[in-house]
Amino acid sequence: MINKSWDDFLNEQFNQDYFKKLSSFLRQEYLDKTIYPPKVEVFSSFYFTDLDKVKVVILGQDPYHQENQACGLAFAVKPNVALPPSLINIYKEIEDDLNVKMSNNGYLVKWAKQGVMLLNAVLTVEQSKANSHRGKGWEIFTDNVIAHLNKQNQPIVFLLWGNNAKEKIRLLDNPNHLVLTSVHPSPLSAHRGFLGCKHFSKANDFLIKNGVEPIDWTM
Repeated sequence: MINKSWDDFLNEQFNQDYFKKLSSFLRQEYLDKTIYPPKVEVFSSFYFTDLDKVKVVILGQDPYHQENQACGLAFAVKPNVALPPSLINIYKEIEDDLNVKMSNNGYLVKWAKQGVMLLNAVLTVEQSKANSHRGKGWEIFTDNVIAHLNKQNQPIVFLLWGNNAKEKIRLLDNPNHLVLTSVHPSPLSAHRGFLGCKHFSKANDFLIKNGVEPIDWTM
């Protein structure tokens, strides 16, 4: 069930040729292989976060590719699932940045409902094959999502983590918004600039400065 505020935008995308080809590809993939997240959760980020209430966009790469992890919200995992390494580093940065203690709950719906859009550059993946759905059409879709968000009047903070996410920076030119970039929070790169980036306090400072209620990042 998609949030109604996204209806016009999504219906327009679903009727375009690129999305019809992507849908055809995905139909076959879900029939033949194990694909994450489950079909009903692919658009979770559009369900939990109203278009006109988006305050922060966190852009990742593609979904987790192991069983019972991906839930359609970037970096989140399903309830009662152990935190993956990238999310552990995100929580570590929040603890250091905001001087709070995070829980072991990685189901980030609390953030999404406050206006944090948790979006990946690619929304599906084959089991155990990271980036396996790259180049199939999702990038066109998420380019269009980011361009659409860029047009919104309300102040939005865009957190672009990793090279796939940083590719979207070319779409962001609205002076109402703040764009922050970093390496990916994965253990392979987090120590090269994600840890210590203070994106969470910077995002809240920007929102407060613009008269918007900040995000409660605790979990």
